[in-house]
Amino acid sequence: MGEKVAADGFDLADRRRYREKLHRCLRALDLLLEQQRFERPRNLMGLEIELNLADAEGMPRMINEEVLGRIASRDFQTELGQFNLEVNILPHRLGGRVLDQLAEELRTGLAYADRKAREADGRVLMIGILPTLTPADLISANFSSADRYTLLNDQIMAARGEEIRLDIEGPERLSYTSASIAPAAACTSVQLHLQVTPSRFADVWNAAQAVLGVQLAVGANSPFLFGRELWRESRVPLFLQATDARPAEYAAQGVRPRAWFGERWIDSPRDLFAENLRYFPALLPLRDAEDPLDVIEQGGIPALAELALHNGTVYRWNRPVYDVSDGVPHLRVENRVLPAGPSVTDVLANTALYYGLVRALADEQRPVWKRLPFAAAEENFRAAARHGMDARLTWPRPGRSGSPAAVPAHRLVLDELLPLAATGLDAWGIEPADRDFYLGVIEERCRRRTNGAAWQVDAYHRARDGGLDREKALAAVARRYVELVGAGEPVHTWPTHG
Repeated sequence: MGEKVAADGFDLADRRRYREKLHRCLRALDLLLEQQRFERPRNLMGLEIELNLADAEGMPRMINEEVLGRIASRDFQTELGQFNLEVNILPHRLGGRVLDQLAEELRTGLAYADRKAREADGRVLMIGILPTLTPADLISANFSSADRYTLLNDQIMAARGEEIRLDIEGPERLSYTSASIAPAAACTSVQLHLQVTPSRFADVWNAAQAVLGVQLAVGANSPFLFGRELWRESRVPLFLQATDARPAEYAAQGVRPRAWFGERWIDSPRDLFAENLRYFPALLPLRDAEDPLDVIEQGGIPALAELALHNGTVYRWNRPVYDVSDGVPHLRVENRVLPAGPSVTDVLANTALYYGLVRALADEQRPVWKRLPFAAAEENFRAAARHGMDARLTWPRPGRSGSPAAVPAHRLVLDELLPLAATGLDAWGIEPADRDFYLGVIEERCRRRTNGAAWQVDAYHRARDGGLDREKALAAVARRYVELVGAGEPVHTWPTHG
């Protein structure tokens, strides 16, 4: 990769040249697609998890650099806030006992990281939003030290020209203004990658987009922010608002937010990269010396550094990824909707449901996206984020003439989607024992109508009923959560008392 030039003093001429470079990257992508230069499918999947650092009382600890120094592994990296880490699991081939293998690798890696965090009086915790976070924790002074976080913050705030406003209403309402994007650090997620061929990409992305609401309904784990009970998956409105580069008048005019659901089913991976260029100005305008069209003309493979960087600042819940490995380009669908946690078993159960459903739906002769309006898929997403397992989701009814109808999320999963997911996992070659165990976790969640968010809310209200004030009740929830995660059992088995 060539020398990069920082965005300081990025004037109008610079912006014009940068946009021209982005369009050259898009043209290069078109040529790669036309020439079928992409890697053949290897059924590779990847897993990343963002983590929180907390103390014994469940309060955030701003110690990620110290903990990373103690861990001393490239598998762990910083994230936006000093109380955040990210763990990356090397790509695995989907098949056989991969789910159990991933579970073992995660347990081993997280246990090691937790031991190192304890040396610094901290704990590693998988949870969508740490319930004990306060506004004083989410300030720019608590950004991780990497320059890219400060640059991203400065660019978003400059584009907005005003403070960030959080306004989220659920059982309670939160209204708060922030001078930085630091509230986004509260959001910790699981990111699932799937490598796909260009010809398969649209089907996989459409399938992944169709099931976003289902993923949130069964996997929600973020009901609190700043001491208020909000949506079951409060990460969704929080991340949208905390990364919103639009001034208020632009939002009122319908300009798209950077945390974007999208607006249509697609026919090609190009659709998404082209939309990103059409709708979103560059936030991190760092230029690379490579001319991608010259590289292709000479028979090489371009890195498309500007396109990849720009793509990384548009926060789709299913993001397209272009990457080059060992000199060969490939495409991935990066699913970003799930919250972290609660337990490793829960994470792998969510993983099994996702990969199983996406495979089965992408293979269908009458694809769900031909029968479900895109607007209905977006409404499913919002309903599930707000209500979790209690959401009603619109889905095409069985049969050739079955039109979409609203059904309770838990019934949709139990009656229709779990059998589909099992079929998809079979198509990947997942061992039946793994398939049945991890989908069985989803089944029990649905039968008991519980998930991480439901457990947190129930435990909180029990603590309040027991006489604790709001702050102490949230701390008690966090402490109990840490204890139960350590026991390793899935969340649907957790008691809410004692």
